[in-house]
Amino acid sequence: MSPVERLNADLLAARTATQVLEARCAALGLADPPRVHAEVKRAYVVASASPARHRLKVGKSEMLGYRRVRLMCGTHLLSEATNWYVPSRLTPDMNAALDNGDAPFGRVILPLSPHRRTLSTWTVARGRVPPGGVVVRHHAVVLDGEDRPLADVVEQYQRVLLDAN
Repeated sequence: MSPVERLNADLLAARTATQVLEARCAALGLADPPRVHAEVKRAYVVASASPARHRLKVGKSEMLGYRRVRLMCGTHLLSEATNWYVPSRLTPDMNAALDNGDAPFGRVILPLSPHRRTLSTWTVARGRVPPGGVVVRHHAVVLDGEDRPLADVVEQYQRVLLDAN
């Protein structure tokens, strides 16, 4: 299996991408401690024609949270992601953490027993790994332990993650 295929397989097998990113951060020694944090742009949206509403099974009047994040380990960019999520399906403490902190979504929602339903994947062609930039892209719906949709995410994983293989 190529390093790109291994990264993709690890991401697809994990409950949250954050778990894979933190393991890779530690294996690469990218920071001490090897903790992933999010650089976040936030918003809340009530009225939107976003296709994410259908995937999240919410009506037009349901408030959605939006986070555009750069997941970092130390100064290293691991992933860039957009995340539409349903605040009403999270606890008040989870919403506060997402509103005010730098924790990745996957770490915040762990108590809800999350898992992912992958909608699409893309990987850079074998033998064409760029020196930097995106090597794997996922679009997924994150569900809780009762299979309720929590988030619609598009994630772009960076070349630095391959060096752990």
